[in-house]
Amino acid sequence: MSAVKPVTLSSERGEHKASENRALRRFLAHRGAVIGAILLALILLYVTVGSLIFSEADANFADSGRRLQPPSAEHPFGTDNIGRDVFARTIYGGQISLMIGLLAVTVSVSIGVTIGVVTGYYGGIVDSILMRITEAMLSIPTLLFLLLIANVFGSKFPSVQLFGRTFSGSVIVIILIIGFTSWMYLARIVRSLVLSLKETEYIIAARALGAHDVRIIASHLLPNILAPVIVTATLGIAGAILQESYISFLGVGVGPPTATWGNILDGARQFFDRAPWLWVAPGTLIVLTVMSINFLGDGLRDALDPRSDKSA
Repeated sequence: MSAVKPVTLSSERGEHKASENRALRRFLAHRGAVIGAILLALILLYVTVGSLIFSEADANFADSGRRLQPPSAEHPFGTDNIGRDVFARTIYGGQISLMIGLLAVTVSVSIGVTIGVVTGYYGGIVDSILMRITEAMLSIPTLLFLLLIANVFGSKFPSVQLFGRTFSGSVIVIILIIGFTSWMYLARIVRSLVLSLKETEYIIAARALGAHDVRIIASHLLPNILAPVIVTATLGIAGAILQESYISFLGVGVGPPTATWGNILDGARQFFDRAPWLWVAPGTLIVLTVMSINFLGDGLRDALDPRSDKSA
């Protein structure tokens, strides 16, 4: 017996490593995904390295004597209507936009996976109640719901000091709003996967051997639904960034003193013709970020799907 176990464990590790290598090869063969990963890396470098050059005080410094100046060597993206440097503001605005996308998706995935696993695994009355709630949430126009809640609660929270920076309280509100209104599709995906997985032989065997439900879910179900969850979460970050941009552009999103790409665009509305540089820079960054994340998500979907042989 002692001679068999190491061989079995070694074989399992070898199969797992081979599976990882195949996924990596499929990802690298997907040209769009590679381009998306490079673009996203450059954007992350822009918002991180840029903050080492410019301070948040530089981004918020207003000088009416230099208002609405076009791009120049001193101000590569020009200045806004109160004389703030747009280049510095897109750096710090990008940090907040990306943070909102990441944290909102964390909230969304936590809710969606929990509800999907519970409804799919236990079924019965729990499934009926939670899926009716999910369907009710899906029937509400998301953008209208976001605008309504953001308008009501966006200004209720005071600014907070964190890591030496000042964050508008509306940042927390926007993260929670987006997270609590975007979990429904993931919950339905996870539920359908769990419904099929819980009838497989190894789950039935684990249950027959007396394994606790929590152990079955943690050890057998969650690892097997991880791939679609990763893909959905990746694409969800792009969606959350867009949603934040929508509501900030409409004036009910993240408020001062915190900059985001969305509220920089909001400040440019009155100057679309007079000062196009105010919207070109943040608009381009939003487009490039969302596009790169979507390309990355598409590549991850193909790489993590063992049935996929797409190479481009």
